[in-house]
Amino acid sequence: MPEPGAAARRSPQGVPYADLPHIVNADGLHLFCRYWEPAGPPRALVFIVHGAGEHCGPYDEIAQKLKGLSLLVFAHDHVGHGQSEGDRMNVKDFQFFIRDSLQHVDLMKSRHPGLPVFILGHSMGGAISILTACERPGDFAGVVLIAPMVQMNPNSATPFKIFLAKVLNHMVPSFTLGSIESKWVSRDPKQVELYDTDELTYHGGLRVSFCMQLMGAAARIEREIPTIGWPFLLLHGDDDKLCDIKGSKMMYEKASAADKKLKVYEGAYHCLHHDLPEVVESVLKEVSSWITERLPATTSPEPKSS
Repeated sequence: MPEPGAAARRSPQGVPYADLPHIVNADGLHLFCRYWEPAGPPRALVFIVHGAGEHCGPYDEIAQKLKGLSLLVFAHDHVGHGQSEGDRMNVKDFQFFIRDSLQHVDLMKSRHPGLPVFILGHSMGGAISILTACERPGDFAGVVLIAPMVQMNPNSATPFKIFLAKVLNHMVPSFTLGSIESKWVSRDPKQVELYDTDELTYHGGLRVSFCMQLMGAAARIEREIPTIGWPFLLLHGDDDKLCDIKGSKMMYEKASAADKKLKVYEGAYHCLHHDLPEVVESVLKEVSSWITERLPATTSPEPKSS
């Protein structure tokens, strides 16, 4: 039941939230949601977690593929992103992303009790996914990470730059650093153009305060990695200039999980699910097969062909 005054609340694009699927987070902010529901009863739930500055719309291809395998896929635009409320690309505490993710997961679990839950996260969404699963390790059947932010890029996080960022964060937290360079998003020029022209994607500079939150999240992940026991699939391009592959390699080597896999795409950039067509095809195949292999066996076996 919508809360009083909900009809008056509008997305940053001016659409009333009464007309949009949404949840309201613990701070009273409206978060835009997307749902990809299979025709029949779902076999599992998959929560998609998007990256910094983007939104959940560009995950439609992956979601449709999983939906076709009888999986119920859901996502929301993080606070300050896309069609959700909140100051653009600014958050007081990285934990808010994790808290909102758990809220949405709990809501879907209450609607579909007993189903296994998977998380799929990209870039900053990978960091959110890792920390979300670390908070509730027993709740997730597996985590898929596409070029996750595990470590800060060494070129952008030198000791001097970190020191400078801390000083700036103390003095002028709203000071902006460089923006995300779209040329490193994909090797496919069409995908770069789609990214550049997407009005729901944030194209401005990154605030120092936001970068400090990212650094804090990376430090927390590094502490958590040895305790990670849940199954995970890591996919990363070895020419990724936005999220260092060293983080994924470190996670693969140091996590205590018995069920773990790392697949490296030679020459690929950051958004593997939007890279060259052959990479996209491989990513869709890897993700869908990895998840379906970890689903409980269906009760009614398929009829044998005569």
